[in-house]
Amino acid sequence: MRLFLIRHGQSIQNTKENYDLKLPDHKVYLSKEGEKQAVEVGKFLKSYVDTNNIDLENATLWVSPYERTRKTAQIINEYLNIKKIKEDITLIEQRYGLFSDKEIEVIKKMYPTEFQFYDNYWQNDGKFYAKLPLGESPYDVALRTKQFLETIFRDTSENLFIVSHGTTIRTLIMNWFHYPPEWYNQEPTMDNCSVILIESENKVSNLKYIYGHSKKST
Repeated sequence: MRLFLIRHGQSIQNTKENYDLKLPDHKVYLSKEGEKQAVEVGKFLKSYVDTNNIDLENATLWVSPYERTRKTAQIINEYLNIKKIKEDITLIEQRYGLFSDKEIEVIKKMYPTEFQFYDNYWQNDGKFYAKLPLGESPYDVALRTKQFLETIFRDTSENLFIVSHGTTIRTLIMNWFHYPPEWYNQEPTMDNCSVILIESENKVSNLKYIYGHSKKST
């Protein structure tokens, strides 16, 4: 089995444009640069599967049902032409609750008590467990991705292309390899449109970046 883990392209949340637009997270769309990134990763993946003789007739494209991931997957699939496409709600981004669509200094002023409680937890090596007010912690996201793994184990395809979000992909990797929370706390998020490949055979799995890389800080 192969899992191609693909983070969506740059979005208007990444560029901070959404601080003014204030779209709900599931409606946040790709920037023009994000669309270009999706084109480039689509071309790369087409070349990669052709070079490595990967059967796309035996493939499934799994997608988070958010606007930016749907668009990224759509652009990529213009090159791959995978017929079997599925969405799964467990692949959505971590929900940021009260802290959504706001700069950090605005959050501190609007929600000083909530921010202080969250920040104390986060700073005390609690990044994985710290729950955003009215939102989720990475722990919550990890419970979702554990459910997703149970779903794909029932998928008969050999090659799975998964278009999702930074936190979601990290927790998926964490669950796949049974890494501890400390791994998550130290692991930086992926750059937009980076691709991580997990290859698993005879109960042995290997992980590597095949396109792009991780950010230096989260």
